[in-house]
Amino acid sequence: TCPPRGSAPASAHKLYDSRLTAKGIDQAERLRAHLAKRPSGSRSFTAFDLVVVSPLTRTCETALGVFGQPREPGKPAFLATTNAPEGSPEKLAGVKVAPPRFLVREECRERWGHYVCDGRRPIREIAAEFPNFDFSEIVHDDDVFYTDERETDEHCCARAVKFLEWLNKRPEKCIAVVTHSSFLRHLFGQFGEALHDDDRDSLQRLAGNCELRSIVLCSHGNKDGKAIDPLMPPTQAPSTVRMNSESGITHKVPEESEEPIKF
Repeated sequence: TCPPRGSAPASAHKLYDSRLTAKGIDQAERLRAHLAKRPSGSRSFTAFDLVVVSPLTRTCETALGVFGQPREPGKPAFLATTNAPEGSPEKLAGVKVAPPRFLVREECRERWGHYVCDGRRPIREIAAEFPNFDFSEIVHDDDVFYTDERETDEHCCARAVKFLEWLNKRPEKCIAVVTHSSFLRHLFGQFGEALHDDDRDSLQRLAGNCELRSIVLCSHGNKDGKAIDPLMPPTQAPSTVRMNSESGITHKVPEESEEPIKF
């Protein structure tokens, strides 16, 4: 459970920018073991070209637990090879693989405000704890986004689409995104209206902790579209957007703060 701020400053709360629990660490390790045996392409395991990570501490911990140590920023893949997963045919054949880069993006952080776990520490502190993560595209050291009020649905939906546009412009083919349930609810809730009910519900449902979900992103020739500006603090009025629930009843999005991993 993620508590509201209360009377003390949010950053003074022990759950501010909360860490993974023992259960969360175990879930990350289990997913890592699953990926080591999940066939993908011509390999007997799943590997990624890039891992995009929310800057919150718990998603950084999740990325590290699932994918291991990242490739050092700026280091070419051929100079950073390691062994294939233990027990795989590739490992027995002596095949080497390159770990992915970890790129941190503010746009895919959890819906912020009101709940202390959804604030973040200064980047100078987080970067020191996760030294091979690439924080070069983060604009603000301190958390200029967190407020006592919950981020509006409109703003969360808009930045989710903005993140999708940025993701669409990436040159990599297989990308893992380590993000959060409410953020994904706001993203996927904007799509799927033309799908069959079961497919739409599967897309728009609330995600579980450390859940693996595969999505194919089709650019339709728009890969070189408009430039994506850095995320800035919102100035919107209170929310009027309403999201559809799994049951089809329209209501406000609940204040979730669990952190799944998504692809």
